[in-house]
Amino acid sequence: MNEKPVIAVTMGDPAGIGPEICLRVLAEGVFADTCRLAVIGSLSILRRVAETTGIALPDVPVRGIGDPRPYPAPACIEDLPMQGGSVTPGVCSASCGQAAFDCVAAAVRAALEGRVSALATGPINKKSLNMAGHAYAGHTEILAEMTGTDRYCMMLTADALTVSFVTTHLRYANVPGSLTAARVTEVIELTAEALGRIRKRAVRLGVCALNPHAGEQGLFGSEETELIVPGIEAARGRGIDVEGPLPPDTAFTEGVRRRFDGVICQYHDQGHIPFKMLAFETGVNVTLGLPIVRTSVDHGTAFDIAWQGIASPVSLSQAIRLAVELGRL
Repeated sequence: MNEKPVIAVTMGDPAGIGPEICLRVLAEGVFADTCRLAVIGSLSILRRVAETTGIALPDVPVRGIGDPRPYPAPACIEDLPMQGGSVTPGVCSASCGQAAFDCVAAAVRAALEGRVSALATGPINKKSLNMAGHAYAGHTEILAEMTGTDRYCMMLTADALTVSFVTTHLRYANVPGSLTAARVTEVIELTAEALGRIRKRAVRLGVCALNPHAGEQGLFGSEETELIVPGIEAARGRGIDVEGPLPPDTAFTEGVRRRFDGVICQYHDQGHIPFKMLAFETGVNVTLGLPIVRTSVDHGTAFDIAWQGIASPVSLSQAIRLAVELGRL
């Protein structure tokens, strides 16, 4: 590998906007000075999307998965043909779920073998993934299993806000029973370490409560006193500057959130709603704790606009930029 890192970019679910945003990033060519891109996905699907949307298929080398030769500059496509089934834009299918899973698996292998510096993943559809027999809640769980990682969490980051999650894709009824003090501490530690690397300094974190008014001294629930506070205190004991539990309804007001480099959230929508209001196009999803660097778009497959030529590549571009930065740290 030369001085420019190689970033593996997975196509995501073929029936979604992943192929289109990959084409747009390749066509823009803005990363030629900073890295080499290896888009992993089906060449035939990329061609179909290019024809349908009017986006030119970039004139870059095409190679097979696992090709041992050095990656060319500035970009290439690693062709991973779909196995059976057709693709209907905006429609879930087992074949699309399998194709998305295969792209992730190929990218992880390349990273573990040291052939790429980092992954920037396109969006997958969880229904299609499960239709293909892969019972995962999302990328985070897939990557953790593929890399043998026990301590991990999801972080969304942008200039306006950074949030990490104690639980993620979980029904609300199961959230309280899934919280533990140890898990709260773990997510605080993972977030502090990651943001410290990115910001190159010690960081300050806030932790959201689970219940309204941070439990109102036990009137609205005991999770704060029994689980969240002990988790925060353990993290403080390990030298982390962290405050909480913060009442969730005020934690993301400008005056409060500006006090922190990142905010720990107890469940999915507690952090995703404010984050996407503030940074929907510019946000990046990062999986913390892995032995490899993985970033991703902060949006889904957007089946409602798939293959229509109107999808924005901004989040993917931001994910690639952060992957380059983290891959060099």
